[in-house]
Amino acid sequence: MTYDLLIGDRAYSSWSLRTWLLFDVFDLPHTVQTTRFYCDAFQEALADYAPARTVPVMRVPDGTVVADTLAIAEELHSRHPDAGLWPSDPAQRATARMLTAEMHAAFTSLRSACPMNLRVAYSDFTLELAVQEDLDRITALWAHAREMSGLTTPWLFGDYTIADAFFAPVAARIATYGLPVEGEAASYVAAQLAHPSFRRWRAMGLVDGPDQPTYAMAYDTCPWPGPSPRQAKAVPDGPSRNTTCPYSGDPVTDYLQMDSETYGFCNAFCRDKTVADPEAWPAFMALVPAR
Repeated sequence: MTYDLLIGDRAYSSWSLRTWLLFDVFDLPHTVQTTRFYCDAFQEALADYAPARTVPVMRVPDGTVVADTLAIAEELHSRHPDAGLWPSDPAQRATARMLTAEMHAAFTSLRSACPMNLRVAYSDFTLELAVQEDLDRITALWAHAREMSGLTTPWLFGDYTIADAFFAPVAARIATYGLPVEGEAASYVAAQLAHPSFRRWRAMGLVDGPDQPTYAMAYDTCPWPGPSPRQAKAVPDGPSRNTTCPYSGDPVTDYLQMDSETYGFCNAFCRDKTVADPEAWPAFMALVPAR
């Protein structure tokens, strides 16, 4: 059972991030097709997923098309009831659904003022009252989840669930715009930024196509507040320690250097996403000698 998933720009598509995290975190088999916003290719790609009007959109193995992130999440839960997408405890599951539904439908001030942009972090964003009110409501929901569940893991309901995937873009916005959160809310944001699946998505987003001018803002920038990636760089040629790509198994054609060692990949994207955050990729790190 393999799903087909159409997503938008990884650096900017918060809704695509939500859905892709569910597939990656819960190890659900899928293929990914990408398209870019604000170009003819976007509508051309969507034409294969009618009647969807935007991304992300999923095609299930029988050919049925499912659009909308909440519909996709619920359909995946229905098809994989033992995967743990929702909490098993009924009260926690009901609360997780409530939080997820509000995230899906609300917080328009935050969305408008702080569009997701994983390629930058700003140091002087001006926080308006409406955005602060959205932020206060979000952190109150996080606190409510922790209080009612009584759990102390990094996640809202003990294990990572659909609710955490839906709040991942909020954590990204808090990181990008330096929005003020403290205590358990700050720890939750840090856990989101450090999650291996989020790191992989952001690494791909950093190198997946040129910047979208629509998302540019005239603020001073600062370092990304998430984990600092291990240093690596693209190099023009080998030889490399490996002869096949750690992801595809195909012969290597593109190379990176890390810790004075050279590694090969089957294409520039495989190399560049690894350069962006080497430790986010277990298949690559399996090639690297222990320090």
